[in-house]
Amino acid sequence: MEGFLIETHLHTAQASKCGRAWGSDYIDFMIARGFCGMIVTDHFFNGNTCIDPSLPWNIRVAQYMSGYEDARRAAEGKDLDVMFGIEFNFDRDEYLIYGVDGKWLLENDDILSLSRMEVYDRVHQAGSVMIQAHPYRERDYIDEINLCPDICDGIEIYNAANPDNQNALGYQYALKLGVPMTAGSDIHYLHDKALGGMLLPSRVADASEYKDIIMAGEGIPVKYLGGTITPVEDIPELTVPTEAPMLPVRYY
Repeated sequence: MEGFLIETHLHTAQASKCGRAWGSDYIDFMIARGFCGMIVTDHFFNGNTCIDPSLPWNIRVAQYMSGYEDARRAAEGKDLDVMFGIEFNFDRDEYLIYGVDGKWLLENDDILSLSRMEVYDRVHQAGSVMIQAHPYRERDYIDEINLCPDICDGIEIYNAANPDNQNALGYQYALKLGVPMTAGSDIHYLHDKALGGMLLPSRVADASEYKDIIMAGEGIPVKYLGGTITPVEDIPELTVPTEAPMLPVRYY
């Protein structure tokens, strides 16, 4: 397929407790698979972070961004654009924030005390967006599925770390809301299993440019496996649920 392939959901060992690869480890890995960009979205301080909460806010922010900075430095002179994003957690409902930067984090040192809508308003004031990640994810640490349509600019409908049916439920949810759809790998380590990403009509150099494209509905969510790129909408098992959620669903 023609277009520019980017990774939209990626974790590093520098900031995510569950991360198993350094930011710099991903550069050649992504290039070899035809990606021209990747957005580092480590878990923020209210998620599965490895950043010490007792540190001053500015030090925490610097450490949080270290995985992204490591990747960006490693990509210098190579054919891969490294961009910054955030995975922000509330009550096991998590959101990919695209368009903010380290300066914004430093200026919003009260963000952990804010409600969902207050965070959403701050993000929008910065001209940025919030995409609900893997909305129908079920894990042993999740008690219920929390859906918050009022603070969703879009839905991650394909998460390569999720079972097919959970992705299909997310696809149908996005259709119901009528919002943009995204896809990403949710990658934590280097592997040869399926990846996810967005196929874009033009190359982007930062997450703000990416945000503008997806909000215009111009990106295509895709699955990558073994060198083959397939639009998610062409894969029945990723779009047609075969069973209802096992966990209770709560709407905010």
